Amino acid sequence: MMPSPRPALWTSGDWNAFFGFGTNILVNMLVLTGLLRFVLKMPDAIVFGRILPALGLMMFLSTVYYAWLAYRLAARTGRNDVCALPSGVSVPHMFIVTFVIMLPILIKTNDPVQAWQAGLTWVFIQSFILMAGGFVAPVVRRITPRAALLGTLAGVSIAFISMRPAFEMFTTPLIGLTCFAIILVSWFGGVTYPKGTPAGLVAIVVGAAIAWGSNLFDLGLGGMSLARLAAAVGGIGLSVPIPAIGHVFSGFPFLGVILVTAIPFGVYDLVEAMDNVESAEAAGDGFPTTRVLTADGVVSCIGALMGNPFINAVYIGHPGWKAMGGRIGYSAATGVMVIVLSWLGVISLLLDLVPVVAISPILLYIGMLIGAQAFQTTPKTHAPAIALALTPHLAAWAKVLVDGALGAAGTSADAVGLDKLAGVGVLYHGLAIMGEGSILSGLVLAAVATFVIEREFAKAAAFALAGAVLTFFGFMHGPAIGVAVTPQVALAYAVVAAFLYGCKVVKAATVTQPAGPVATPLPTP
Repeated sequence: MMPSPRPALWTSGDWNAFFGFGTNILVNMLVLTGLLRFVLKMPDAIVFGRILPALGLMMFLSTVYYAWLAYRLAARTGRNDVCALPSGVSVPHMFIVTFVIMLPILIKTNDPVQAWQAGLTWVFIQSFILMAGGFVAPVVRRITPRAALLGTLAGVSIAFISMRPAFEMFTTPLIGLTCFAIILVSWFGGVTYPKGTPAGLVAIVVGAAIAWGSNLFDLGLGGMSLARLAAAVGGIGLSVPIPAIGHVFSGFPFLGVILVTAIPFGVYDLVEAMDNVESAEAAGDGFPTTRVLTADGVVSCIGALMGNPFINAVYIGHPGWKAMGGRIGYSAATGVMVIVLSWLGVISLLLDLVPVVAISPILLYIGMLIGAQAFQTTPKTHAPAIALALTPHLAAWAKVLVDGALGAAGTSADAVGLDKLAGVGVLYHGLAIMGEGSILSGLVLAAVATFVIEREFAKAAAFALAGAVLTFFGFMHGPAIGVAVTPQVALAYAVVAAFLYGCKVVKAATVTQPAGPVATPLPTP
Protein backbone atom coordinates (compact mmCIF):
# COMPACT_ATOMS: atom_id res chain seq x y z
CA MET A 1 0.00 0.00 0.00
CA MET A 2 1.44 3.35 -1.08
CA PRO A 3 1.79 5.91 1.75
CA SER A 4 -0.36 8.98 1.33
CA PRO A 5 1.55 12.06 0.16
CA ARG A 6 2.40 14.70 2.72
CA PRO A 7 0.01 17.65 2.78
CA ALA A 8 1.19 20.67 0.81
CA LEU A 9 2.41 23.45 3.08
CA TRP A 10 1.59 26.10 0.48
CA THR A 11 -0.87 26.28 -2.40
CA SER A 12 -1.73 29.01 -4.87
CA GLY A 13 -4.90 29.74 -2.89
CA ASP A 14 -2.80 30.51 0.19
CA TRP A 15 -1.73 33.74 -1.50
CA ASN A 16 -5.35 34.92 -1.60
CA ALA A 17 -5.97 33.95 2.01
CA PHE A 18 -2.65 35.41 3.14
CA PHE A 19 -3.37 38.83 1.66
CA GLY A 20 -6.96 38.72 2.86
CA PHE A 21 -6.26 37.47 6.39
CA GLY A 22 -3.02 39.44 6.62
CA THR A 23 -4.80 42.69 5.86
CA ASN A 24 -7.47 41.78 8.44
CA ILE A 25 -4.75 41.31 11.05
CA LEU A 26 -3.06 44.51 9.88
CA VAL A 27 -6.24 46.53 10.37
CA ASN A 28 -6.64 45.19 13.90
CA MET A 29 -3.01 45.98 14.73
CA LEU A 30 -3.38 49.50 13.39
CA VAL A 31 -6.53 50.07 15.47
CA LEU A 32 -4.87 48.59 18.53
CA THR A 33 -1.84 50.83 18.08
CA GLY A 34 -4.10 53.86 17.77
CA LEU A 35 -5.92 52.96 21.01
CA LEU A 36 -2.64 52.66 22.88
CA ARG A 37 -1.13 55.88 21.56
CA PHE A 38 -4.11 58.21 21.29
CA VAL A 39 -6.65 56.95 23.84
CA LEU A 40 -4.35 55.68 26.59
CA LYS A 41 -1.57 58.17 25.75
CA MET A 42 1.05 55.48 26.30
CA PRO A 43 4.61 56.44 25.44
CA ASP A 44 6.09 54.94 22.27
CA ALA A 45 8.69 53.16 24.39
CA ILE A 46 5.94 50.97 25.85
CA VAL A 47 3.84 50.70 22.67
CA PHE A 48 6.60 49.88 20.19
CA GLY A 49 9.23 48.60 22.62
CA ARG A 50 7.17 46.31 24.87
CA ILE A 51 3.55 45.72 23.82
CA LEU A 52 3.78 45.23 20.05
CA PRO A 53 6.82 42.88 20.17
CA ALA A 54 5.04 40.71 22.79
CA LEU A 55 1.83 40.79 20.75
CA GLY A 56 3.80 39.70 17.66
CA LEU A 57 5.25 36.74 19.55
CA MET A 58 1.81 35.68 20.81
CA MET A 59 0.24 35.85 17.36
CA PHE A 60 3.17 34.03 15.76
CA LEU A 61 2.81 31.14 18.21
CA SER A 62 -0.95 31.04 17.65
CA THR A 63 -0.93 31.08 13.84
CA VAL A 64 1.88 28.52 13.60
CA TYR A 65 0.07 26.21 16.05
CA TYR A 66 -3.18 26.34 14.05
CA ALA A 67 -1.24 25.70 10.84
CA TRP A 68 0.21 22.61 12.55
CA LEU A 69 -3.28 21.44 13.63
CA ALA A 70 -4.44 21.81 10.01
CA TYR A 71 -1.40 19.87 8.78
CA ARG A 72 -2.18 17.02 11.17
CA LEU A 73 -5.83 16.92 10.10
CA ALA A 74 -4.85 16.89 6.42
CA ALA A 75 -2.27 14.13 6.99
CA ARG A 76 -4.72 12.01 9.00
CA THR A 77 -7.59 12.30 6.52
CA GLY A 78 -5.56 12.38 3.30
CA ARG A 79 -7.40 15.53 2.20
CA ASN A 80 -5.82 18.46 0.39
CA ASP A 81 -8.53 21.03 1.18
CA VAL A 82 -8.04 21.46 4.95
CA CYS A 83 -7.89 25.12 5.98
CA ALA A 84 -6.20 26.30 9.18
CA LEU A 85 -8.24 28.19 11.75
CA PRO A 86 -7.58 31.94 11.66
CA SER A 87 -6.55 33.55 14.93
CA GLY A 88 -5.31 36.82 16.35
CA VAL A 89 -6.07 39.53 18.89
CA SER A 90 -9.70 39.33 20.04
CA VAL A 91 -11.30 42.50 18.67
CA PRO A 92 -14.11 42.88 21.29
CA HIS A 93 -11.57 42.37 24.07
CA MET A 94 -9.28 44.93 22.51
CA PHE A 95 -11.87 47.61 23.23
CA ILE A 96 -12.95 46.16 26.59
CA VAL A 97 -9.45 46.04 28.09
CA THR A 98 -8.77 49.53 26.73
CA PHE A 99 -11.92 51.34 27.84
CA VAL A 100 -13.08 49.26 30.82
CA ILE A 101 -9.77 48.27 32.44
CA MET A 102 -6.81 50.41 31.35
CA LEU A 103 -8.47 53.78 30.71
CA PRO A 104 -10.25 54.06 34.12
CA ILE A 105 -7.04 53.11 35.90
CA LEU A 106 -5.09 55.62 33.83
CA ILE A 107 -7.59 58.34 34.80
CA LYS A 108 -7.40 57.32 38.46
CA THR A 109 -3.61 57.04 38.73
CA ASN A 110 -2.44 59.25 35.85
CA ASP A 111 0.17 56.54 35.26
CA PRO A 112 0.16 54.67 31.89
CA VAL A 113 2.47 52.01 33.33
CA GLN A 114 -0.08 51.05 35.99
CA ALA A 115 -2.81 50.96 33.33
CA TRP A 116 -0.63 48.65 31.24
CA GLN A 117 0.02 46.41 34.25
CA ALA A 118 -3.71 46.10 34.97
CA GLY A 119 -4.25 45.05 31.35
CA LEU A 120 -1.56 42.38 31.69
CA THR A 121 -3.20 40.99 34.83
CA TRP A 122 -6.60 40.94 33.11
CA VAL A 123 -5.25 38.81 30.24
CA PHE A 124 -3.32 36.59 32.66
CA ILE A 125 -6.53 35.70 34.54
CA GLN A 126 -8.53 35.30 31.33
CA SER A 127 -5.99 32.86 29.92
CA PHE A 128 -6.51 30.45 32.82
CA ILE A 129 -10.30 30.67 32.41
CA LEU A 130 -9.80 29.65 28.77
CA MET A 131 -7.51 26.74 29.64
CA ALA A 132 -9.95 25.39 32.23
CA GLY A 133 -12.98 25.98 30.02
CA GLY A 134 -11.45 24.01 27.18
CA PHE A 135 -12.49 20.80 28.93
CA VAL A 136 -16.11 21.94 29.39
CA ALA A 137 -16.66 23.48 25.96
CA PRO A 138 -16.98 20.20 23.98
CA VAL A 139 -19.93 19.16 26.16
CA VAL A 140 -21.67 22.51 25.62
CA ARG A 141 -21.02 22.24 21.90
CA ARG A 142 -22.59 18.76 21.76
CA ILE A 143 -25.86 19.81 23.37
CA THR A 144 -26.27 23.15 21.56
CA PRO A 145 -27.94 23.19 18.12
CA ARG A 146 -25.87 24.43 15.20
CA ALA A 147 -28.39 27.19 14.46
CA ALA A 148 -27.66 28.68 17.90
CA LEU A 149 -23.87 28.44 17.60
CA LEU A 150 -23.73 29.83 14.08
CA GLY A 151 -26.62 32.26 14.56
CA THR A 152 -24.96 34.17 17.38
CA LEU A 153 -21.71 34.11 15.36
CA ALA A 154 -23.58 35.62 12.42
CA GLY A 155 -24.82 38.36 14.73
CA VAL A 156 -21.25 39.23 15.74
CA SER A 157 -20.09 39.23 12.11
CA ILE A 158 -22.93 41.41 10.82
CA ALA A 159 -22.95 43.93 13.66
CA PHE A 160 -19.28 44.22 14.59
CA ILE A 161 -17.38 43.08 11.49
CA SER A 162 -19.51 44.19 8.53
CA MET A 163 -21.14 47.47 9.54
CA ARG A 164 -18.15 49.70 10.27
CA PRO A 165 -16.24 48.65 7.10
CA ALA A 166 -19.41 49.27 5.08
CA PHE A 167 -19.71 52.78 6.52
CA GLU A 168 -16.04 53.45 5.83
CA MET A 169 -16.48 52.36 2.23
CA PHE A 170 -19.29 54.84 1.64
CA THR A 171 -17.41 57.59 3.44
CA THR A 172 -14.73 57.34 0.72
CA PRO A 173 -16.70 55.58 -2.04
CA LEU A 174 -14.20 56.06 -4.87
CA ILE A 175 -11.73 53.86 -3.01
CA GLY A 176 -14.13 51.73 -0.94
CA LEU A 177 -16.59 50.67 -3.63
CA THR A 178 -13.87 50.19 -6.24
CA CYS A 179 -11.90 47.87 -3.93
CA PHE A 180 -15.10 46.09 -2.92
CA ALA A 181 -15.93 45.39 -6.58
CA ILE A 182 -12.41 44.01 -7.14
CA ILE A 183 -12.88 41.60 -4.24
CA LEU A 184 -16.51 40.75 -4.97
CA VAL A 185 -16.01 39.63 -8.58
CA SER A 186 -13.05 37.46 -7.60
CA TRP A 187 -14.10 35.83 -4.33
CA PHE A 188 -17.80 35.49 -5.15
CA GLY A 189 -17.80 35.71 -8.96
CA GLY A 190 -14.78 33.53 -9.71
CA VAL A 191 -12.96 36.17 -11.82
CA THR A 192 -9.17 35.70 -11.84
CA TYR A 193 -6.65 38.50 -12.21
CA PRO A 194 -3.53 38.40 -14.44
CA LYS A 195 -0.93 35.78 -13.41
CA GLY A 196 -3.16 34.70 -10.52
CA THR A 197 -2.58 37.90 -8.54
CA PRO A 198 -4.58 37.68 -5.28
CA ALA A 199 -7.69 39.85 -5.26
CA GLY A 200 -6.80 41.23 -1.83
CA LEU A 201 -3.44 42.47 -3.12
CA VAL A 202 -5.06 43.98 -6.22
CA ALA A 203 -7.58 45.83 -4.03
CA ILE A 204 -4.89 47.20 -1.72
CA VAL A 205 -2.66 48.35 -4.59
CA VAL A 206 -5.56 49.96 -6.47
CA GLY A 207 -6.87 51.61 -3.28
CA ALA A 208 -3.43 53.00 -2.41
CA ALA A 209 -2.94 54.22 -6.00
CA ILE A 210 -6.27 56.08 -5.95
CA ALA A 211 -5.50 57.59 -2.53
CA TRP A 212 -2.01 58.80 -3.45
CA GLY A 213 -3.10 59.85 -6.95
CA SER A 214 -5.90 61.96 -5.51
CA ASN A 215 -3.27 64.18 -3.89
CA LEU A 216 -2.34 65.41 -7.37
CA PHE A 217 -5.83 66.90 -7.68
CA ASP A 218 -5.99 68.14 -4.07
CA LEU A 219 -8.77 65.65 -3.26
CA GLY A 220 -6.95 64.08 -0.32
CA LEU A 221 -8.79 60.76 -0.48
CA GLY A 222 -7.63 58.34 2.21
CA GLY A 223 -5.69 61.03 4.10
CA MET A 224 -2.26 60.16 2.66
CA SER A 225 0.65 62.50 3.50
CA LEU A 226 4.31 62.38 2.39
CA ALA A 227 5.41 64.15 5.57
CA ARG A 228 3.81 61.51 7.81
CA LEU A 229 5.18 58.73 5.62
CA ALA A 230 8.72 60.10 5.93
CA ALA A 231 8.38 60.38 9.72
CA ALA A 232 7.16 56.77 9.89
CA VAL A 233 10.16 55.54 7.90
CA GLY A 234 12.45 57.21 10.44
CA GLY A 235 10.78 55.32 13.26
CA ILE A 236 11.71 51.81 12.03
CA GLY A 237 13.97 49.85 14.40
CA LEU A 238 14.33 46.41 15.98
CA SER A 239 12.54 45.66 19.28
CA VAL A 240 12.24 42.13 20.68
CA PRO A 241 9.91 41.00 23.49
CA ILE A 242 11.23 41.25 27.06
CA PRO A 243 9.74 39.29 30.01
CA ALA A 244 7.24 41.37 31.99
CA ILE A 245 6.40 38.95 34.82
CA GLY A 246 6.89 41.61 37.48
CA HIS A 247 4.52 43.96 35.65
CA VAL A 248 1.85 41.23 35.47
CA PHE A 249 1.82 40.74 39.23
CA SER A 250 2.02 44.50 39.83
CA GLY A 251 -1.52 44.71 38.41
CA PHE A 252 -3.04 42.51 41.12
CA PRO A 253 -3.91 45.48 43.39
CA PHE A 254 -6.60 46.26 40.78
CA LEU A 255 -8.03 42.72 41.01
CA GLY A 256 -11.48 43.90 42.10
CA VAL A 257 -11.93 45.93 38.92
CA ILE A 258 -10.38 43.21 36.79
CA LEU A 259 -12.53 40.27 37.93
CA VAL A 260 -15.77 42.13 37.16
CA THR A 261 -15.07 41.71 33.44
CA ALA A 262 -12.47 38.92 33.32
CA ILE A 263 -14.90 36.17 34.33
CA PRO A 264 -17.83 37.05 32.02
CA PHE A 265 -15.51 37.70 29.11
CA GLY A 266 -13.77 34.41 29.80
CA VAL A 267 -17.17 32.76 29.32
CA TYR A 268 -17.64 34.89 26.20
CA ASP A 269 -14.33 33.51 24.87
CA LEU A 270 -15.45 29.95 25.46
CA VAL A 271 -18.69 30.42 23.53
CA GLU A 272 -17.05 32.39 20.72
CA ALA A 273 -14.35 29.75 20.24
CA MET A 274 -16.99 27.00 20.18
CA ASP A 275 -18.94 28.95 17.57
CA ASN A 276 -15.87 29.34 15.38
CA VAL A 277 -14.90 25.67 15.68
CA GLU A 278 -18.48 24.78 14.75
CA SER A 279 -18.24 27.15 11.78
CA ALA A 280 -15.06 25.40 10.60
CA GLU A 281 -16.69 21.98 10.95
CA ALA A 282 -19.68 23.18 8.94
CA ALA A 283 -17.17 24.11 6.23
CA GLY A 284 -15.68 20.59 6.35
CA ASP A 285 -12.78 20.93 8.82
CA GLY A 286 -13.28 19.41 12.26
CA PHE A 287 -10.83 20.59 14.91
CA PRO A 288 -10.76 19.50 18.61
CA THR A 289 -12.45 22.17 20.72
CA THR A 290 -10.39 21.44 23.84
CA ARG A 291 -7.09 21.90 22.02
CA VAL A 292 -8.28 25.11 20.42
CA LEU A 293 -9.36 26.72 23.70
CA THR A 294 -6.32 25.47 25.59
CA ALA A 295 -4.03 26.85 22.90
CA ASP A 296 -5.74 30.25 23.07
CA GLY A 297 -5.23 30.28 26.84
CA VAL A 298 -1.58 29.19 26.69
CA VAL A 299 -0.47 31.68 24.01
CA SER A 300 -2.43 34.48 25.71
CA CYS A 301 -0.66 33.70 28.98
CA ILE A 302 2.73 33.75 27.25
CA GLY A 303 1.84 37.04 25.60
CA ALA A 304 0.83 38.61 28.94
CA LEU A 305 4.02 37.42 30.65
CA MET A 306 6.00 39.08 27.84
CA GLY A 307 4.09 42.38 28.05
CA ASN A 308 0.99 42.09 25.81
CA PRO A 309 -2.33 43.22 27.40
CA PHE A 310 -4.54 41.80 24.62
CA ILE A 311 -5.92 38.27 24.51
CA ASN A 312 -5.66 35.81 21.61
CA ALA A 313 -8.74 34.21 20.05
CA VAL A 314 -9.74 31.99 17.16
CA TYR A 315 -11.23 34.33 14.59
CA ILE A 316 -14.50 34.35 12.76
CA GLY A 317 -13.90 33.72 9.06
CA HIS A 318 -12.55 30.19 8.49
CA PRO A 319 -15.10 29.45 5.72
CA GLY A 320 -14.15 32.69 3.97
CA TRP A 321 -10.43 31.96 3.88
CA LYS A 322 -11.14 28.38 2.82
CA ALA A 323 -13.49 29.53 0.05
CA MET A 324 -10.78 31.76 -1.41
CA GLY A 325 -8.28 28.87 -1.43
CA GLY A 326 -6.55 29.15 1.94
CA ARG A 327 -5.12 25.92 3.29
CA ILE A 328 -2.20 25.56 5.75
CA GLY A 329 0.52 28.00 4.76
CA TYR A 330 -1.49 31.21 4.92
CA SER A 331 -1.78 30.96 8.72
CA ALA A 332 1.93 30.44 9.40
CA ALA A 333 2.87 33.10 6.82
CA THR A 334 0.63 35.59 8.61
CA GLY A 335 2.44 34.82 11.85
CA VAL A 336 5.80 35.54 10.21
CA MET A 337 4.40 38.78 8.80
CA VAL A 338 3.23 39.87 12.26
CA ILE A 339 6.68 39.17 13.73
CA VAL A 340 8.29 41.38 11.06
CA LEU A 341 5.72 44.18 11.46
CA SER A 342 5.79 44.26 15.26
CA TRP A 343 9.49 43.65 15.93
CA LEU A 344 10.69 46.16 13.33
CA GLY A 345 8.13 48.85 14.14
CA VAL A 346 6.62 48.88 10.64
CA ILE A 347 3.01 49.33 11.80
CA SER A 348 3.07 53.12 11.77
CA LEU A 349 4.70 53.08 8.31
CA LEU A 350 1.91 50.91 6.86
CA LEU A 351 -0.70 53.12 8.47
CA ASP A 352 0.69 56.02 6.45
CA LEU A 353 1.15 54.02 3.22
CA VAL A 354 -2.15 52.18 2.68
CA PRO A 355 -5.57 53.79 3.35
CA VAL A 356 -7.67 51.79 5.77
CA VAL A 357 -10.68 52.13 3.47
CA ALA A 358 -8.87 49.96 0.89
CA ILE A 359 -8.83 47.12 3.45
CA SER A 360 -12.40 47.56 4.70
CA PRO A 361 -14.05 45.59 1.84
CA ILE A 362 -12.16 42.45 2.91
CA LEU A 363 -13.75 42.65 6.35
CA LEU A 364 -17.18 43.22 4.81
CA TYR A 365 -16.69 40.12 2.65
CA ILE A 366 -15.92 38.00 5.73
CA GLY A 367 -19.02 39.32 7.51
CA MET A 368 -21.17 38.52 4.48
CA LEU A 369 -19.84 34.97 4.27
CA ILE A 370 -20.27 34.15 7.96
CA GLY A 371 -23.77 35.61 8.00
CA ALA A 372 -24.69 33.50 4.97
CA GLN A 373 -23.15 30.33 6.42
CA ALA A 374 -25.51 30.31 9.38
CA PHE A 375 -28.47 29.99 7.00
CA GLN A 376 -26.78 27.76 4.42
CA THR A 377 -25.54 25.00 6.75
CA THR A 378 -28.63 24.60 8.95
CA PRO A 379 -32.11 23.31 8.13
CA LYS A 380 -34.39 25.88 6.47
CA THR A 381 -36.90 25.48 9.28
CA HIS A 382 -34.30 26.86 11.73
CA ALA A 383 -33.98 30.19 9.88
CA PRO A 384 -36.27 32.04 12.36
CA ALA A 385 -34.00 30.95 15.22
CA ILE A 386 -30.96 32.36 13.41
CA ALA A 387 -32.78 35.64 12.82
CA LEU A 388 -33.58 35.76 16.54
CA ALA A 389 -29.91 35.19 17.39
CA LEU A 390 -29.00 38.37 15.49
CA THR A 391 -31.14 40.69 17.62
CA PRO A 392 -28.99 40.93 20.81
CA HIS A 393 -25.93 41.79 18.69
CA LEU A 394 -27.84 44.48 16.81
CA ALA A 395 -28.93 45.88 20.18
CA ALA A 396 -25.33 45.91 21.45
CA TRP A 397 -24.16 47.57 18.23
CA ALA A 398 -26.90 50.22 18.39
CA LYS A 399 -26.05 50.99 22.04
CA VAL A 400 -22.40 51.52 21.10
CA LEU A 401 -23.47 54.04 18.45
CA VAL A 402 -25.85 55.85 20.79
CA ASP A 403 -23.26 56.03 23.58
CA GLY A 404 -20.62 57.25 21.15
CA ALA A 405 -22.88 59.97 19.73
CA LEU A 406 -23.97 61.18 23.16
CA GLY A 407 -20.39 61.07 24.43
CA ALA A 408 -19.21 63.18 21.50
CA ALA A 409 -21.88 65.72 22.43
CA GLY A 410 -20.58 65.82 25.99
CA THR A 411 -23.57 64.09 27.55
CA SER A 412 -24.97 60.64 28.28
CA ALA A 413 -28.22 58.70 28.16
CA ASP A 414 -28.86 59.28 31.86
CA ALA A 415 -28.25 63.01 31.48
CA VAL A 416 -30.59 63.29 28.49
CA GLY A 417 -33.23 61.11 30.15
CA LEU A 418 -34.49 57.70 29.09
CA ASP A 419 -38.03 59.02 28.59
CA LYS A 420 -36.85 61.71 26.18
CA LEU A 421 -34.83 59.14 24.21
CA ALA A 422 -37.84 56.79 24.13
CA GLY A 423 -39.94 59.68 22.82
CA VAL A 424 -37.79 59.84 19.68
CA GLY A 425 -37.77 56.07 19.22
CA VAL A 426 -34.51 55.23 21.03
CA LEU A 427 -35.45 52.60 23.62
CA TYR A 428 -32.11 52.89 25.35
CA HIS A 429 -33.03 50.81 28.41
CA GLY A 430 -34.09 47.93 26.16
CA LEU A 431 -30.94 48.22 24.07
CA ALA A 432 -28.79 48.09 27.19
CA ILE A 433 -30.50 45.06 28.71
CA MET A 434 -30.79 43.07 25.49
CA GLY A 435 -27.30 43.92 24.26
CA GLU A 436 -25.31 43.02 27.37
CA GLY A 437 -23.71 39.58 27.00
CA SER A 438 -25.02 39.41 23.45
CA ILE A 439 -23.09 36.34 22.35
CA LEU A 440 -24.56 34.30 25.22
CA SER A 441 -28.08 35.69 24.95
CA GLY A 442 -28.06 35.19 21.18
CA LEU A 443 -27.05 31.57 21.69
CA VAL A 444 -29.66 30.90 24.40
CA LEU A 445 -32.52 32.54 22.51
CA ALA A 446 -31.66 30.74 19.28
CA ALA A 447 -31.34 27.39 21.07
CA VAL A 448 -34.76 27.83 22.68
CA ALA A 449 -36.30 28.75 19.33
CA THR A 450 -34.61 25.85 17.52
CA PHE A 451 -35.86 23.26 20.01
CA VAL A 452 -39.35 24.77 19.95
CA ILE A 453 -39.37 24.47 16.16
CA GLU A 454 -38.36 20.81 16.56
CA ARG A 455 -41.03 20.39 19.29
CA GLU A 456 -38.34 19.27 21.77
CA PHE A 457 -39.85 21.30 24.57
CA ALA A 458 -37.81 19.77 27.40
CA LYS A 459 -34.55 20.84 25.75
CA ALA A 460 -36.00 24.28 25.03
CA ALA A 461 -36.97 24.58 28.70
CA ALA A 462 -33.46 23.56 29.78
CA PHE A 463 -31.88 26.34 27.70
CA ALA A 464 -34.43 28.86 29.00
CA LEU A 465 -33.57 27.81 32.56
CA ALA A 466 -29.86 28.20 31.74
CA GLY A 467 -30.70 31.68 30.49
CA ALA A 468 -32.39 32.45 33.80
CA VAL A 469 -29.31 31.38 35.78
CA LEU A 470 -26.86 33.22 33.52
CA THR A 471 -29.00 36.36 33.66
CA PHE A 472 -29.43 36.21 37.44
CA PHE A 473 -25.65 36.28 37.89
CA GLY A 474 -25.05 38.93 35.23
CA PHE A 475 -23.48 36.88 32.45
CA MET A 476 -26.39 37.89 30.19
CA HIS A 477 -28.49 41.06 30.10
CA GLY A 478 -26.33 42.76 32.74
CA PRO A 479 -23.33 45.10 32.75
CA ALA A 480 -21.30 43.02 35.23
CA ILE A 481 -21.42 39.78 37.17
CA GLY A 482 -23.13 39.80 40.55
CA VAL A 483 -26.24 38.50 42.27
CA ALA A 484 -29.72 39.43 41.01
CA VAL A 485 -28.21 41.80 38.43
CA THR A 486 -31.41 41.94 36.34
CA PRO A 487 -33.87 39.91 38.42
CA GLN A 488 -36.97 40.64 36.33
CA VAL A 489 -35.32 39.32 33.18
CA ALA A 490 -34.05 36.26 35.05
CA LEU A 491 -37.56 35.62 36.40
CA ALA A 492 -38.98 35.97 32.88
CA TYR A 493 -36.61 33.29 31.59
CA ALA A 494 -37.62 31.03 34.49
CA VAL A 495 -41.31 31.52 33.67
CA VAL A 496 -40.60 30.70 30.03
CA ALA A 497 -38.75 27.55 31.12
CA ALA A 498 -41.74 26.44 33.21
CA PHE A 499 -44.13 27.16 30.34
CA LEU A 500 -42.01 25.19 27.87
CA TYR A 501 -41.76 22.25 30.23
CA GLY A 502 -45.53 22.38 30.59
CA CYS A 503 -45.77 22.14 26.80
CA LYS A 504 -43.58 19.03 26.98
CA VAL A 505 -45.92 17.46 29.56
CA VAL A 506 -49.00 18.27 27.47
CA LYS A 507 -47.33 16.90 24.34
CA ALA A 508 -46.42 13.66 26.11
CA ALA A 509 -49.96 13.24 27.44
CA THR A 510 -51.40 13.87 23.98
CA VAL A 511 -49.12 11.29 22.39
CA THR A 512 -49.69 8.54 25.00
CA GLN A 513 -53.44 9.04 25.58
CA PRO A 514 -55.56 6.17 24.13
CA ALA A 515 -57.55 7.13 21.10
CA GLY A 516 -60.77 5.55 22.50
CA PRO A 517 -62.71 2.42 21.48
CA VAL A 518 -62.36 1.34 17.88
CA ALA A 519 -65.68 1.06 16.09
CA THR A 520 -66.53 -2.43 14.78
CA PRO A 521 -67.27 -2.31 11.06
CA LEU A 522 -70.74 -3.37 10.01
CA PRO A 523 -71.01 -6.68 8.14
CA THR A 524 -71.31 -6.38 4.39
CA PRO A 525 -74.76 -7.46 3.20
